[in-house]
Amino acid sequence: MITKRNRKGLVLVAVLWVVVLLMAIVATVGRTSRLDMKVRQIETEELRCKWACRAGIETAIGILNEDTRGSDTLNDYWSDNDEDFNDIALEGCYFTVRVIDEASKLNVNVATRDQLLGLRYMEKYIVDAIIDWRDQDENPSAEGVEGGYYENLPFRYKIRNGPFRTIRELLLVKNVTEELFYGEDTNFNGQLDYNERDGDESLPVDDGDDELDEGWIAHLTCYSYEKNVDAYGSKRVNINQGDEGQLETSLGIRRPVARWIVQRRQNNQFQSIADLIDDNSPKQPPENPSSDSDQAEPLDLQTFRNIADKITVTNDEQIPGRVNINTASRYVLAALLGGDDKAEQLAENIVAYRDGLIDGMQSVADVMNVASMNTAAFKKIASYITTRSEVYSIRCVGTADRSGYSGATMRTQAVVDRSSSPCEILYWYQGATD
Repeated sequence: MITKRNRKGLVLVAVLWVVVLLMAIVATVGRTSRLDMKVRQIETEELRCKWACRAGIETAIGILNEDTRGSDTLNDYWSDNDEDFNDIALEGCYFTVRVIDEASKLNVNVATRDQLLGLRYMEKYIVDAIIDWRDQDENPSAEGVEGGYYENLPFRYKIRNGPFRTIRELLLVKNVTEELFYGEDTNFNGQLDYNERDGDESLPVDDGDDELDEGWIAHLTCYSYEKNVDAYGSKRVNINQGDEGQLETSLGIRRPVARWIVQRRQNNQFQSIADLIDDNSPKQPPENPSSDSDQAEPLDLQTFRNIADKITVTNDEQIPGRVNINTASRYVLAALLGGDDKAEQLAENIVAYRDGLIDGMQSVADVMNVASMNTAAFKKIASYITTRSEVYSIRCVGTADRSGYSGATMRTQAVVDRSSSPCEILYWYQGATD
């Protein structure tokens, strides 16, 4: 029989259990509420970072559009601009921008085998695989592979057999690893951070030295091209066409020199503007030049320098893959020149020479002023270089500001072609990093 006293005890126990249950419910609801608040905070931060990145991209595009087109150098505002590009504060976040000239790299779609071999850590079997990927046949190179190899992989896919459409497509090529492609600069800031020189202590895995390995992504592109116009935007003169009078008028040269150009192309069309000169070319025009002489006179080096930016050997409106000698790294320049010790020294000389110029080299012929640059070396690279650029890669990182310390971050990359108005977006990627 349950006594009155026992009944009160049972009620007390029931009440206590109800209190415990309510406390558990409150704790669960509180925890869920805090999680919801945390999620909403992160979502809000990511949204702010997303638009901060968009603001950074648009800022860079605006500066690129305002940039003068005579030549493009690392001294230009799009490259050297701490005021508009570093830690720019917005509402609750800030952004940092880095602009990279795509013409500062070798174009993987048109680079020669020797030029690709000139890159650091590149091997013959990888170069052959790259060439087999971009060519249109199914005939493998000496150490390369064609479609059959990729279609028999555990996770098979088709070979492109055409031009690379994005540079990250290179990771699909046999033996191209992420380590070779990305190097140590995994945050793409172009600086040697602590975690990129501490060996195996933290990611990324690096060699522990004090030199940043930026990987092939820093030296290869698939977007670069040169518009076939001079510094003023005028269409260049094709030296494989036009009679003496047209060459004389268009280029401002004397009739005997124009006659010499026409005569020289009769046997073979010019393959490069550098075919106009050789080791025997006069350094300067004659002291008493004649404009009415019936004799042809060879083009002198001084006149060649004056007209180099005005002439071409093709009517194509765009010439793919030309490397901007004002912005290319010494590694790219060395690869362009052949990749040996002599090429590396000449590449360093080019960098030293351009660093002494406020506005950079205005014409490809200006590279002939570089120490140890002879006619043979110039003829080797003349068809592959330019001094102007149209396509740029813009990298922007937006970071949320949580009362003095960093919150969520968002990374955005856009490859833009500024030759059209508005500029054309060739590639776009956006994603959270934390």
